Amino acid sequence: MSNESIEIACPHCLAVNRVPAARLTQQPQCGRCGKPLFDTHPVALTDANYSTLVGRTQLPVVVDCWAAWCGPCRNFAPVFEQATAQFEPHARFAKLDTEANQATAAMLGIRSIPTLIVFRGGRELTRMSGAMSLPQFGQWLHQHGVLA
Repeated sequence: MSNESIEIACPHCLAVNRVPAARLTQQPQCGRCGKPLFDTHPVALTDANYSTLVGRTQLPVVVDCWAAWCGPCRNFAPVFEQATAQFEPHARFAKLDTEANQATAAMLGIRSIPTLIVFRGGRELTRMSGAMSLPQFGQWLHQHGVLA
């Protein structure tokens, strides 16, 4: 087991926590607010929390950029939920409502939705537009080094 610690921003209070890599699967809690760092549901990204949740989390962060009026986005939502439940805490999964958070969507250059973006250390690694099945999504995550 590794003694390495990983920084993870709390989705509730935005405090940055150092979690030993060996303890990631033991349901770590925030040192400030005491809430779980992972709860098997995607985190809601906003203009206000984007830079902390994406930039201060050393795990890969997989972002689903979506909008409520988008049919493919609504169809992909259960797949993203299942992936979150299946693959956390190996990555942070987050959803960005592009209509409610237009500044972040513009900064990311979102032109079509759904768009999936993988970040590591706050930097974009890859992106893809369009919905997919859970097996296809898992394969895409493996292909881009999100999952070992």
